[in-house]
Amino acid sequence: MTRHIQRPWLSLQPNNDPLEPTGRTVRWGVVATGSIARTVARDLSLLPDAVLHAVSSRSRERALGFSREFGAAHAYADQGSTPGYVQLADDPDIDVVYVAAPHGQHHQVAKAVLEAGKGVLVEKAFTVNAHEAQELVDLASAKGLFLMEAVWSRFVPGMLRAFDIIESGDLGEIQWVSADLGFPAPKDPTSRIWDVAAGGGALLDLTVYPLLWAVGALGFPDSLTAVGSLNDAGVDEQNALTLSYSGGQLATLISSLLAHGPRTATVAGAGGVLTSVGSINNPTELVVRRGWDPAQIEKIEVVGRGYVYELREVVRCIQQGIGESPTMPWRHTLDTMRLFDGVRRQLGIAYPNDIRS
Repeated sequence: MTRHIQRPWLSLQPNNDPLEPTGRTVRWGVVATGSIARTVARDLSLLPDAVLHAVSSRSRERALGFSREFGAAHAYADQGSTPGYVQLADDPDIDVVYVAAPHGQHHQVAKAVLEAGKGVLVEKAFTVNAHEAQELVDLASAKGLFLMEAVWSRFVPGMLRAFDIIESGDLGEIQWVSADLGFPAPKDPTSRIWDVAAGGGALLDLTVYPLLWAVGALGFPDSLTAVGSLNDAGVDEQNALTLSYSGGQLATLISSLLAHGPRTATVAGAGGVLTSVGSINNPTELVVRRGWDPAQIEKIEVVGRGYVYELREVVRCIQQGIGESPTMPWRHTLDTMRLFDGVRRQLGIAYPNDIRS
């Protein structure tokens, strides 16, 4: 029996121009000044109807440097017992805030922003557990505010085209998926990626990308088996997930902070197979072989670094007064966090935030 998979992102068209304005200017705040915040800020500057209004950091020096580099009008930093992000959230000229802090701080920061009456885009992983995620969704719903997890890959043209091919039926009913993402992360115990309090580890940092291919092709699984390795601090260095479905379909996903991998996704059906080329979070080529026919290659063009597509969705939602993106709905974020909680139970991963939940 053919599985009916809900793919809300198929409402987007891969060839839509993300740089085409969709309404009034939306004013942004950015919390944190790390590498992902800088990358997103560069792509934000490409949108004609968005402006970076303010940035916050624990350090005034970093906040000022970021604001100068990206043209933000205001820079907020911690003052006494008042965090910089609280001051930013209280800025009356901000419409939406992008939270780029470490995973372990997402719930705390996003909650403060929502309580201040601002919309929020929260970098993936959304939170460190499903309880925190549900609390943010409930708060945004009660206040009628925009909230979205920043799974940028859901919006990039390569991913949209891949799932368009899957949806077309050209590959037949999908039977298995494999996907991997990894790199050897420097073993710096002060880095947030190796800090258990920050939500460090391969699971929250990487696994959302391989999982997106499995969920897009087969939906959320009926059961899951996880194996992996933890370091002495309790941070997962790498993991392998096997997702099982009632119809017999399977997905195998690998995430690693110890080794490079091919960074490919393969989606296999009775009628053909699709393979991504370029990192799985932003594929630049798709190789499709239908049956025994020669492979066909589709080249994918990407605007900026690829973050403009999710930023366009946020801007459009804010302009139209939409609280929940139909392309990245809350239920998918909550289902992902519940799945991750299940993986952590199997691997023995615990975060300090779990105690407070």
